[in-house]
Amino acid sequence: MMKSFFICFLSLLFVGTVSAQEDIRTAPDSMLIQLSGVIVSSDSLTQMPFATVFNRQSRRGTLADYYGFFSMVVLPGDTLMFSYYGYKTSSFIVPDSLKENRYSMIHMMYESGEELPEITVYPWPSREDFARAFLEMKPYDDALRRAQKQLSGESLAFAAGRLSTDASLTYSWQQNQQNSKLYTMGQSPVNNLFNPYSWASFIQAWKSGKLVRE
Repeated sequence: MMKSFFICFLSLLFVGTVSAQEDIRTAPDSMLIQLSGVIVSSDSLTQMPFATVFNRQSRRGTLADYYGFFSMVVLPGDTLMFSYYGYKTSSFIVPDSLKENRYSMIHMMYESGEELPEITVYPWPSREDFARAFLEMKPYDDALRRAQKQLSGESLAFAAGRLSTDASLTYSWQQNQQNSKLYTMGQSPVNNLFNPYSWASFIQAWKSGKLVRE
């Protein structure tokens, strides 16, 4: 019984689709209209990407692109339904007094203002499952430790030291050298021996024991 109902439903759907396509094919070329337009919001006039445009007569539709632009073939008198999430579904009737086979439009949609009911999503079906998952959790697995070790300063410096210089690195080094010369042009070059920051760093490292040989 269920199988026969399903077959009848598919047959009716197929017949409706074929009849809609036949209406387009049998219509004279002079009646076909290439309808193009942009869908925008009424408050800010911003484009509405991927809005749905549905033709009630031909039972065919299309989606607007990322910029809210759409284009489809219609007949005079067709009713187009525009729908977008969070906005009211609106309609547009293709004028039957057009003198050309092309028509451009800007369709504005209004916010629905409807508030959806609150839904709370829980990752675990019960508190017991949450407690068991929390106790069995491994915050520091091997993959995370390896990633942290590979992203450490020592590992990155070691990898950078093994890389050969390319054109971009050579150009950057040359630019740094030229900028250093321009910075000290007309005076003595910078000598880090008299740099107070370097001396402060040296004294701090010496007091903390970082300079002790292992």
